[in-house]
Amino acid sequence: MDGPLKNLLVVDLTRVLVGPYCTMILSDLGARVIKVEAPEVGDDSRKFGPFIKDYSAYFMSLNRGKESIALNLKNSDDTKIFDKILSKADILVENFKPGTLEKWGYGWKEVNKKYPKLIYASASGFGQTGPLRELPAYDMVVQGMGGLMSVTGQPNSEPTRVGTSIGDITAALFTAIGINAALYDRQKTGKGMFVDVSMLDCQIAILENAIARYLSKNEIPKPMGSRHPSIAPFEAFKTKDSYIIIAAGNDKLFEKLCSVLKLSEAINNSKFKTNSSRSQNMDELKKIIEDKLLTKTTSLWVQEMEKEKIPCGPIFNIKEAVENPQIESRNMIVKAYHKVIGDFKLAGNPIKMSTYKDEKTRGDIPDLDEHREKIIKEFTN
Repeated sequence: MDGPLKNLLVVDLTRVLVGPYCTMILSDLGARVIKVEAPEVGDDSRKFGPFIKDYSAYFMSLNRGKESIALNLKNSDDTKIFDKILSKADILVENFKPGTLEKWGYGWKEVNKKYPKLIYASASGFGQTGPLRELPAYDMVVQGMGGLMSVTGQPNSEPTRVGTSIGDITAALFTAIGINAALYDRQKTGKGMFVDVSMLDCQIAILENAIARYLSKNEIPKPMGSRHPSIAPFEAFKTKDSYIIIAAGNDKLFEKLCSVLKLSEAINNSKFKTNSSRSQNMDELKKIIEDKLLTKTTSLWVQEMEKEKIPCGPIFNIKEAVENPQIESRNMIVKAYHKVIGDFKLAGNPIKMSTYKDEKTRGDIPDLDEHREKIIKEFTN
């Protein structure tokens, strides 16, 4: 694909989610990605469901537009090929447990000596330093250890996982950001650098209001369902047929909401005069608001509130979200081709850039070792 990272070569030693998601972003932004997989088995996620004609939709959604070669980095013949590729690469991305690549002779220090301009990015559960560095981690482990599960779910509920693998995905995003910053630095210095991202660190970094409350007030937040801890009204409310999200984030918006709901008494009530007082009395305010909302359907309320520019919306399931005309207009459902399945639909790139066209198709989905002959011919001749 055309994009700002065109002509950059990424060597992708990653598997499953955090690394492939990162390199998918780089690919969507124009980089060439060569995915180096284990011989015979490949990326673990090739065996993750759901499946279409025995091919993993999970794998295909994350690895579109990449080239695949199977190499055993413990085999001398394969390492010769790998070294040839590395010698021309701009970026290496890996998500092995810390210490693994050092054992194979491909740790940061060894690689940096041979290829000083190479940017070497590592995404792992706990990072390259600290007492937990050698432990394995999956998404749910860091969601739990990072405090996220303690503030997710309904009050007094069991610990609740966020609905997507946000531990992996946030680490993938931070790794991609780090790589792009390292590329900019290389323009100034001519040197590569090591980018170390920990999934656990990323969970701490996104705790937002929760960590601010603890660090400033020594207050340990608890799950509040859909309610915002310091803005009100800012949560899901019942309507006649379903739920509506209302985010009246300031006094002016609250006055508009009261006008739409015909709640003039609430505007003048001292309990609801300011955001702080509304937050303190939100249980009472929610009952007042829902008594009105229960008289009409979500779609009717959304129409009335949107006229007044009140931030609001329905709660969609995945089908409704994907089929939303706004999503279609933003090219957020695209296609990639697989030689057995044909066209395969997947999520697009939310980064829209004025200089580059956001194509409706992505590069083909690779089978294991599909590009071996092509890559060996290009890099070893």
